[in-house]
Amino acid sequence: MYPEPMIIPMREDLTRIGVQELKTAAEVDRELGAQQGTAMVIVNSICGCAAGRMRPAVRTALQHRSKPDRVFSVFAGQDVEATERARSYFTGYRPSSPSLALFREGKLVHMMQRSDIEHRDSADIANELKGIFDQYCFAAVRE
Repeated sequence: MYPEPMIIPMREDLTRIGVQELKTAAEVDRELGAQQGTAMVIVNSICGCAAGRMRPAVRTALQHRSKPDRVFSVFAGQDVEATERARSYFTGYRPSSPSLALFREGKLVHMMQRSDIEHRDSADIANELKGIFDQYCFAAVRE
């Protein structure tokens, strides 16, 4: 674990745009157990690809017309219990940070892992997220 003051700016990259941090397993279960609408879970990380690619992509994508109803984050290596519990919902995927998971009506519909993030620029990642939001989030609003 890193000293908390060192990671505060990395947390704030997401919280200042409205992402809700989940710091305990109980918080994860409360939010992901509510199987209504769409929810995105971001596994935040101290690594460079989170800072230079994932977080800027999320910031851009969340300005799109369609977006998840709820957006949460857990911080890998810091909020260990919450991160482990969130990953338990990512059925069929190995632990990865950073990563993003999109749920619709409680079902995992899209997963973006570190290998999908680390060699791409933030604009490309944001465009993929916008397409996923159009596919799953906008449709959830119309139904």
